[in-house]
Amino acid sequence: MMINLSIVAHVVALGISIMKQFDYIWRLADLCQDKKHIKVFSCFSCGGGSTMGYKRAGFDVIGNVEIDKNINDVYIRNHHPKYNFNMDLRDFNKLEVLPEELFELDILDGSPPCSTFSMAGEREKVWGKEKAFKEGQKKQVLDDLFFVFLETVKRLQPKIVIAENVMGMIKGNAKGYVNAVLKGFKALGYQVQLFHLDAAYMDVPSKRERLFFIANRLDLPPLKLKFDLPPIKFGTVRSEHGIPLRKNSKAVRLLKLAKRSDHSLGHINDRINGKNTRFNDRLTLDDRRGSTIASSGMMLRMHDLMRFSDQDFIVCQTFPQDYDFCGRSVQYICGMSVPPNMMAHIANEIWIQWLRSEAYNG
Repeated sequence: MMINLSIVAHVVALGISIMKQFDYIWRLADLCQDKKHIKVFSCFSCGGGSTMGYKRAGFDVIGNVEIDKNINDVYIRNHHPKYNFNMDLRDFNKLEVLPEELFELDILDGSPPCSTFSMAGEREKVWGKEKAFKEGQKKQVLDDLFFVFLETVKRLQPKIVIAENVMGMIKGNAKGYVNAVLKGFKALGYQVQLFHLDAAYMDVPSKRERLFFIANRLDLPPLKLKFDLPPIKFGTVRSEHGIPLRKNSKAVRLLKLAKRSDHSLGHINDRINGKNTRFNDRLTLDDRRGSTIASSGMMLRMHDLMRFSDQDFIVCQTFPQDYDFCGRSVQYICGMSVPPNMMAHIANEIWIQWLRSEAYNG
């Protein structure tokens, strides 16, 4: 079924309300013990944001594919996957032998790296080009990866596919790319829906607007998703102390000139100095939901004119308190990951509407 992209922004207004809430302060040691025997395999797993969301909903994540060795080591440390593949998904697709269990998946999960579609990036200038993006620490064409993921779907034939990406995919020239992805799912025999969701209404103390492609090959009824929990204000979750900025730095001077309408140092710099720079250095006020957690740039607290602490990143992205970052950047791993609570809510609704139904089991 072809989706009219002009109504994508309104799809979140359809459906039913969430039935279960997830705390933003939690521990891996306290993961849901109510196992639902739903098998999930995660591609482009990074630190396991999606993995933890599925686990919070009671699903069994049996393995992952992650290209970056350092990040994969962090994943193994925290999630202990039964099947772990530290490699490019292209190479995974070429493996002659795979565990039989991977051909019996309920859900195949994937968040193809999306730097080339971000509205904050270079977009069309780098489409189709190899570049040494930080994801994976190797040269690759990132805008091909969704189609590589579709090859994985074709091979493993999971019952359900969940894929996440940035909102930039439905803006400008990228709309044609989205239509090609939708056609790719249809060609493989999947019904696919496209959802625009914001983590701020899903028990996550920060904004994060994302697209979710949710597909099934079981002729299930349309999935209805609506998440409208009250946004959590940053002032209720921030740590006591941030990280001090260097005294008399340009950042401090700009922050002292900030207005409530400013969302980044870039807005201040543009207004005061006429310079179109520093838009990746985001400002967060206590009486608003947290800013989107990015993997780079400064996250700044207007309460005390300091940078986010590691605890701020962990709580605002709903990572567990006992997560072991293995000495890696907390901001990078959190910023590259789907907030666990966001995926927990989606997984919980998929369980309620699809996975426990007679249509699925029959």
